[in-house]
Amino acid sequence: MSETTSKKRSREVSPEQYARLKAEIAAPYRGLRQLIYLVFAASGFIGAVIFLAQLAAGREVASAVPNFALQIGVVVLMVLLFRLEQKAQRKLKDKV
Repeated sequence: MSETTSKKRSREVSPEQYARLKAEIAAPYRGLRQLIYLVFAASGFIGAVIFLAQLAAGREVASAVPNFALQIGVVVLMVLLFRLEQKAQRKLKDKV
């Protein structure tokens, strides 16, 4: 086998790798964004549980209600963003 043939084969990319690279170019850091959405949603959920417990105990209700609403809003926003990313990813896969 000549040296040029081995170099040529090492440069070849499988169709799966090519599709994955093309998807990464179209939407860089999609996986990282999805991970961030999941982490923030989990954080918001934990915060919501804490403020819900505070509301159930009847402690500092005036400050707990807006904080609870904020945590619920964070969870809803992160779920929405994650679903939009999933939809865009499916659309890209269908396109390729």
